[in-house]
Amino acid sequence: MTNFASRLPARSEPAEPLISTEPELRSGAAWLASATPEAVDDFLAGLSENALLSLPWLFDFWALPHQLPPRGEWKTWVIMGGRGAGKTRAGAEWVRAQVEGAGPEDTGRARRVALVGETVDQVRDVMVLGDSGIIACSPPDRRPEWQATRQQLMWPNGAVAQVFSAHDPEALRGPQFDAAWADELGKWKKGAEAWDQLQFALRLGKNPRQVVTTTPRNVGVLKAILKNPSTVITHAPTEANRAYLAESFLAEVQSRYGGTRLGRQELEGVLVDDLDGALWTLSMLEAAQAATRPEVSRIVVAVDPPVTSMNSSDECGIVVVGADTRGDPKDWRAVVLEDASVNGASPEGWARAALAAMERHGADRLVAEVNQGGDLVERLVRMIDPLVPYRGVHATRSKMLRAEPVAALYEQGRVAHMRGLGALEDQMGKMTVQGWQGAGSPDRLDALVWALTDLMITPLPIARPSVRSL
Repeated sequence: MTNFASRLPARSEPAEPLISTEPELRSGAAWLASATPEAVDDFLAGLSENALLSLPWLFDFWALPHQLPPRGEWKTWVIMGGRGAGKTRAGAEWVRAQVEGAGPEDTGRARRVALVGETVDQVRDVMVLGDSGIIACSPPDRRPEWQATRQQLMWPNGAVAQVFSAHDPEALRGPQFDAAWADELGKWKKGAEAWDQLQFALRLGKNPRQVVTTTPRNVGVLKAILKNPSTVITHAPTEANRAYLAESFLAEVQSRYGGTRLGRQELEGVLVDDLDGALWTLSMLEAAQAATRPEVSRIVVAVDPPVTSMNSSDECGIVVVGADTRGDPKDWRAVVLEDASVNGASPEGWARAALAAMERHGADRLVAEVNQGGDLVERLVRMIDPLVPYRGVHATRSKMLRAEPVAALYEQGRVAHMRGLGALEDQMGKMTVQGWQGAGSPDRLDALVWALTDLMITPLPIARPSVRSL
């Protein structure tokens, strides 16, 4: 490859893609596209027969700048771009570069690779067998074999890539790897859990590395990865790969989504922190972070029970909130102490979890939404603790309308957050004036709204001395 690069004239990189670190090599494709026919003929004539045959398979020659690995010591390379920006091809070619040696049967830098996507089917259909997948990118003498029954790729030199679904993080507990490719991490429903397990498994070799190819989404796991000092980033919009995309596609998506939040995310490849019309912005949530626990006079645990108790069911939102409600109501302050939500629990399971949260924090009251379960919710709780202070609440307005007055408390700086509320805060960021913009139901957020409503907005009447007329 050095001979190819040395024959190209110096050029400046295009301004569109943003690269955190300069890549190791520069693409020659842009030069070929703009060079005169005579210059191209001279270049090709100077190549040996073997070099000419290998040219179509040398990705470093054809790649766009954002598709090439940055230099330096890094653990994670995040390729963040718009739809069609060439992320999948870059991921597949990086895997090739890790496993292939000088000859078809020679050992490469990596011998055991993890391929992780949202589902096994998506890994197979996109990362392995897709048009820009590993097999399509591999030259015939180095092409790996897809072993469907074992869900793995096997290279002629003995290197193996195993397929994993982010829906099943526990499957990554046990295997070990020296390289990994994670695709569309922003879509993983169990993103944090799957990513953590992958990090524990990436432990072979002198310098195990991983590449992440994703359209940006405002999820905690991706933001944490981007902030990690061992992460490097390349970024490009859809437009950067226009040479390989239909003009009609570009024109259509630009006319429909250009200038919108969705367009910034899906076309420009920009991580959008705040949704349009979000009731809770990133700056509001950052301002709410508390280093120490404020003093409180009352604590409630609020519960938003799920309709069913299967693993695929909505979560049971359980949130603990305390408030200092002494003095004038306009001076009241609240603090969110814990998100104790549970997933897939039986009715008895979530009831015990809520009561355990009450005991941990010395809560004064349990507040539960009863739209789905009615009196059964109270009966269930009292079967476990007959004396629990309990209040059932009914939702008569939309989630957005119930959330608005609670969001106003945050705007006034009257609510603080303790650490460890990332999943709850992710849901808060997806509630907008147009309604809920996330997947499923915002059960953690619903529980938060009920707790703060009980403490700060419609507290129970306090008995006051009065003169009674006869």
